[in-house]
Amino acid sequence: MTSSNPSNSFLGTDQVPAYTPTSDERTLALLSHVLTIFFWIFPPLIIYLIKKDESKFVAEHAKESLNFQITVGIVFIILFLTIIGIFLLWIVGILVLVLVIVATVKASESKLYRYPFTLRLIK
Repeated sequence: MTSSNPSNSFLGTDQVPAYTPTSDERTLALLSHVLTIFFWIFPPLIIYLIKKDESKFVAEHAKESLNFQITVGIVFIILFLTIIGIFLLWIVGILVLVLVIVATVKASESKLYRYPFTLRLIK
């Protein structure tokens, strides 16, 4: 599904898919990232469950977004349980927002994106 030339940075990894996704696929992939700002884990979960058998591009983006949001939820719980962590929540929140924006841009560019520091719980 992916090319062998991934682009790496501290903001994540992107790859060009083996085929060019349609406009509808790009839109759903983009929505699986950007809607998490407002509705947390639910948009990528719904998109993944509906489109996983129809579009590999959409399924990969929704799965990656879902894994990232699960990881963020775990990190927020851990930080909230510690006194010093409560003061770090806003920093993590800003980092999450930046990474979601990067993922959204990559989806709009028809690239597959992998978030950094993410537990890949859904394979």
